[in-house]
Amino acid sequence: MTICNCGEKSILRNVYACSGCADVGEIADQVSRQLRKEGFAQSSMSCIAGIAAHMKPFIDAAKKVEEVIVIDGCQVICGKKVMEHAEINAVSYILTDMGLKKGKTEVTSEVINDICNKIKEKQNRL
Repeated sequence: MTICNCGEKSILRNVYACSGCADVGEIADQVSRQLRKEGFAQSSMSCIAGIAAHMKPFIDAAKKVEEVIVIDGCQVICGKKVMEHAEINAVSYILTDMGLKKGKTEVTSEVINDICNKIKEKQNRL
């Protein structure tokens, strides 16, 4: 853990999304991008597909950070399974467990912001 000039804890973390084809996969992708944009995660983006393809640079990048967060749209948990297969320890968030309905959730900035806030709150409690 590093300390910023303001004295608050700053954790080096990566956020990955399943980015599946359903509405909840699209929301997972947009949430991960928003969390990076807000500075909650590293601004450089890494690719979960690179990890799934067993590409060493992608796996090494994920293993170097203090926290890895995976956002899966649904109970199939593709993202979590990719990380487990690569032996990467990750905190997992499943959007359908957070109240979203697969195939029935409109992708809006309000939904994206709500999920971002829920993830940040839960992570800050860990």
